[in-house]
Amino acid sequence: MGAVATQSFANTSFGWRGLELLEKGANPEEIVDILLRSDADPTRRQFGIVAADGKSATYTGKECIPWAGGRSGPNYAVQGNILASEAVVVSMESTFVHTGGTLAERLYAALVAGDSKGGDSRGKQSAALMVVKKDASYGGFTDLAIDIRVDDHAEPFEELGRLLDYAQMNYSWNEAWTLFKNHNPSEALPHMERTTRLAPKNPDVLYDLAVIRLAAGKELDALDALERALKLNPKLKSQARGDSDMKRLKGNSRFEEMIME
Repeated sequence: MGAVATQSFANTSFGWRGLELLEKGANPEEIVDILLRSDADPTRRQFGIVAADGKSATYTGKECIPWAGGRSGPNYAVQGNILASEAVVVSMESTFVHTGGTLAERLYAALVAGDSKGGDSRGKQSAALMVVKKDASYGGFTDLAIDIRVDDHAEPFEELGRLLDYAQMNYSWNEAWTLFKNHNPSEALPHMERTTRLAPKNPDVLYDLAVIRLAAGKELDALDALERALKLNPKLKSQARGDSDMKRLKGNSRFEEMIME
């Protein structure tokens, strides 16, 4: 499918209706026409659409509060209203296109860039960021990879950045654990190693790193990770003693010494 963002005097049905039309094969430009055709107040609407194949469209009604407008290109649509100036969306577009990293990092960089050009002309209060990827949640049961929001804060973009660091760690962790639970420890391990680089002092992360290293046949590395986890949180010893994922270590002298009371 893709993504739809609706704003200004928002018709929130544009979101789910737009996604349904994408699923049926309509392209973003066609969807703009379809949604506006049946709308009672099209000159005050603003929305952007990006399809899974990268096609995109942005629409701003002529009665949206200025400055209002948007830009679109392959894999992105950016739009805003009541902005300080057009420079806000220009900077967001340029930053998104030229920034490397994960999708979440590129989206965040674009938000920060827009804020640096004045952002919302009324000031700032809130910020949010969402990334969807198939089976990306814990256990692979939903597609929600990252979903963070700041509803009320003096510096919402700074706070969003702090939450993003944690969210990216959770996203990587979920990918690793889902692969592990689906009996693919070798594929899970690189994701878990990355998770540990993002949160090197999180004992629960280190514990799961030990579990996945062990399942991937890296027993010595697993013991190293477990030792670090137990030093940071000795209460994990009781979990390790009864954890079926650790049963291959039963009888290992180093393991038995680590989990002693």
